[in-house]
Amino acid sequence: MAADPPAPPVTLDRESDTPLAVQLADALRSAAADGRLRSGDRLPSTRALATRLKVSRTVTSAAYEQLHAEGWIAGKHGSGTYITTAPPGSLPESAPRPKRGAATPVLLDLTPGSPWVGGIDRAAWRRAWRAAADAPPLARPERAGLPDYRAIIAEHLLRHRGLRVGEDETVLATSGTSAAVSELAFAVLGPGATVAIEEPGYQRAASAMTAAGLNVVLAPVDVEGFRVDAVPAGVKAVYCSPAHQYPLGGRMPAGRRVELVERARRDGFLVIEDDYDGELRYDVAPLPLLAALAPDVVVHLGTTSKILTPTLGTGWMVAPPSVVAKILEFRDHTGIGPAVAGQRVLIEYARNGDLGRHLRRLRRELSERRSLVVDALRDAGFEVLGDDAGAHVVVPLSSARVERDVRAKAEQFGARLDGLTRHHAGKPRWYGLALGYAACSRDELVEVLPQLIDLLRQTEGDR
Repeated sequence: MAADPPAPPVTLDRESDTPLAVQLADALRSAAADGRLRSGDRLPSTRALATRLKVSRTVTSAAYEQLHAEGWIAGKHGSGTYITTAPPGSLPESAPRPKRGAATPVLLDLTPGSPWVGGIDRAAWRRAWRAAADAPPLARPERAGLPDYRAIIAEHLLRHRGLRVGEDETVLATSGTSAAVSELAFAVLGPGATVAIEEPGYQRAASAMTAAGLNVVLAPVDVEGFRVDAVPAGVKAVYCSPAHQYPLGGRMPAGRRVELVERARRDGFLVIEDDYDGELRYDVAPLPLLAALAPDVVVHLGTTSKILTPTLGTGWMVAPPSVVAKILEFRDHTGIGPAVAGQRVLIEYARNGDLGRHLRRLRRELSERRSLVVDALRDAGFEVLGDDAGAHVVVPLSSARVERDVRAKAEQFGARLDGLTRHHAGKPRWYGLALGYAACSRDELVEVLPQLIDLLRQTEGDR
């Protein structure tokens, strides 16, 4: 096995209020953006880098997980972790120069989490950015978020999620779900607190909690989502995604929702409701949000990442007063808070109805794609889970080996797939494909589905 490469250009400030994992991710991202690290450069392993920087491995693992999710790094088993994004116009020195006229191979993105950016009305998008740029600079940050942004989100939640923000609640602007989880971990829960999270589940949230010093315990899920009976005694919070469990896609039944909030009140823990793609549902009536059932014990998190683009960097939190006070105090003390630019763009995009029109178009388009994918797979005899909502479905497979083989062979015909194994923090209990259908075009789906079905038949055997 090749020796670890030299340490990347990173300096960590242990006196700073910014978490070390965030500092490390920022430093590596900046180095990749300005050319100090180039596409193709190999990074040290998380263990080696932790040793060199004299930090725990949870710090380096959390930073790498964040950069991997953002697309700055990629890793292959046995060959290491590499920078994948170079500054505009540059090529890694080690990479062969493409021949004139040769096309650069691009994998078709069938992973969950990537939105339908091609469906954003470009004229409306440009108008929103121009109008946002006309706003005068702020002399001081708005620690809770711009008032107009918070009003837009309150209206959005009422119209699209049926959540009325009550007098005793507050909408806070966030930089997205992971950032909101990190704030809750540091400001509200505190180091040493025990938090139960879904298993399998959203690993970036788990990494944010671990980096903040929380004790994370894994609560197994089933096809209906989070299991309330799996929550151990003594937790200070529970993190779940009831509208469309990530990644299995289960939809928590109404009975479980009531059971969860009743137990939260009885045992005195907080429920963190991640509604990451709650606007996207098909053929089913909406179930009440946990925040609507129990606003006194639920923190509701949302984001524009799945309905618009993660690059906007905007999200929201609806929380009871005690939580809000601690979040705002944390922002005052650390200077950490959501950026204003994305908030202003969303304000302008929503002001003239463009956001509402986009959501209607998005639901219609994704509903048709969902039917295309689900019908093709079920007609071929494959089980499909999680198709009531969201922008991905799950195809269960028999083993980790089959999952790995399918993903590797799919890359050979140009498709990038995601497996369930990597969404486990402990020993995997579920195997299969988490198949996204938002990032590619409908024509690309039509072309790739027969190849994928043939591959599944070859690997799993005819059904």
